[in-house]
Amino acid sequence: MAANSEKPSFETFQLFSSSDTSGLGFLDSPETPLPPPPPCVEVLSSEISSSVKYTVEPVNLGGLTLLKGRVNTQEVFGLSNSDLVPGKYEGGLKIWEGSLDLVKALCSEVKSGSLSFSEKRVVELGCGHGLPGIFACLEGAAAVHFQDFNAEVIRCLTIPNVKANLSEKNGPLATHAKNSGEVRFFAGDWSEIHKLLPHVQDNEKDLHYSSEQSQVAGYDIVLMAETVYSISTLQSLYELIKKCTICRHGVVYMAAKKHYFGVGGGTRRFLSLVEKDGVMAANLVAEVADGSSNVREVWKLSFR
Repeated sequence: MAANSEKPSFETFQLFSSSDTSGLGFLDSPETPLPPPPPCVEVLSSEISSSVKYTVEPVNLGGLTLLKGRVNTQEVFGLSNSDLVPGKYEGGLKIWEGSLDLVKALCSEVKSGSLSFSEKRVVELGCGHGLPGIFACLEGAAAVHFQDFNAEVIRCLTIPNVKANLSEKNGPLATHAKNSGEVRFFAGDWSEIHKLLPHVQDNEKDLHYSSEQSQVAGYDIVLMAETVYSISTLQSLYELIKKCTICRHGVVYMAAKKHYFGVGGGTRRFLSLVEKDGVMAANLVAEVADGSSNVREVWKLSFR
């Protein structure tokens, strides 16, 4: 997790802006609802924001060098000191440790022969910078779809970061990677985005393998990093990955902290939900305990 041979700095998690107390979510009174989520939209790769300054720096991930974009949260959202304002901004402009952990784990899985992206359909949920999805592009995925809560994150950071990395490695976005796969971008809430994503399970029947369609509906690989921080969204996220993951052989790779202090989520809280449901099985891929934060983990989920 080094940039220019130096360890990248990660800012202390700041739940809310000191100047913005709207949308406090679980800290609000029970009568105060969260604002409605933004509408689900597909963001075209041409819709890059021209009004926000975007800069890049290299980040070295165990021998693999990718480009990490940077934009100013104040410029995009008017928030000067916040990582998360529930219902308004979900932290997508920051680079989180879990995304780097996930890329490293995926590299290891590919090298060991446990994973191949070649000709696979991939979706990265809560993508932000999109580094795991970018890695999938470079490994020859047939299609990589990037999803984030905020369209502004997609326009100001994700699309420029994808283009910068793919242009750096393999020429223009239209002819990237090993197989010139499809790259698309989607914004919206996890409870609704399945209606827009191209490859999802049609219904509950597909989840129980009752038709031939269940063999082809869905994504082969679902990637997500630092998505399980909030208790309030765990159920909708879990339902989404079940809809997204192709039955039988589809896999989910999840990187996150064991616990997120102050917001209540974490890998263990999410995995307890998975275990109780009994539809998917989880296996630990990697554990990171480097002293820079609480314990971080990478898990692999698949249908039983």
